[in-house]
Amino acid sequence: MNETNTAADDIQSTWERMSAISPAPSAATVWIAVLVALILVLEPHVWRIARNVVTIVHEGAHLFVAFLVGRRLKSVRLHSDTSGVAVSSGKPTGLGVVLMTFAGYVGPAVLGLGAAWVLGTGHAVAVLWIGVASIALMLLFVRNLYGLLSLGAVGALLFALVWFGTQGQQVFAAYIITLFMLIAAPRPVLELQRARWRRRAPDSDADQLARLTRIPALAWVGLSLAVTVACLVVGGWWIVEPALVRHF
Repeated sequence: MNETNTAADDIQSTWERMSAISPAPSAATVWIAVLVALILVLEPHVWRIARNVVTIVHEGAHLFVAFLVGRRLKSVRLHSDTSGVAVSSGKPTGLGVVLMTFAGYVGPAVLGLGAAWVLGTGHAVAVLWIGVASIALMLLFVRNLYGLLSLGAVGALLFALVWFGTQGQQVFAAYIITLFMLIAAPRPVLELQRARWRRRAPDSDADQLARLTRIPALAWVGLSLAVTVACLVVGGWWIVEPALVRHF
């Protein structure tokens, strides 16, 4: 009976952590988070490392949409050059495959937009918990050592924040992660088109979509860029507008 009560108490305690309302950050905290996110994306040496996180979200988006459209998830691999491969099985053509393939490059932007909305509700710590749960699920499908190490490192950092971090640290981290996703999302799309222009990405997501739909690959690149920029504008405004109001 005591063990049952203890388990119930642990579940309740964890739920309280996940659903805790966080205080609104100061305007200074938001602007510092914006600056940190910009550095992570724009500083070349830092970007080489930070881009691994974008790759994790990219491949996770493929897997998530593949699951939604009824495909069987098989594996995910992450590589040190920041590329990745998510594998699922099912019908080789159709709307489901198109959605799954398109999801990769827009995944970070859509995740960032959703996280920005969650931040607006005051549940900053929930953003971190969503990250922990997503990493845990992806670990079930990872099939190479670098991928295991990458997911393990990111997952461990997020878990340390939600379990041991102060409320202020959690809020600050949630804002940095959200802003990073929003700001970073357009860059891989631009890098993709640069690689395609140099004929270095003949089997890119955009080229796969072109073969599936007969719509030119450049149109898919343009649509991906439009989605990522739109998410950046909307999500970024949701985050900075309250800071502007508090500042002025």
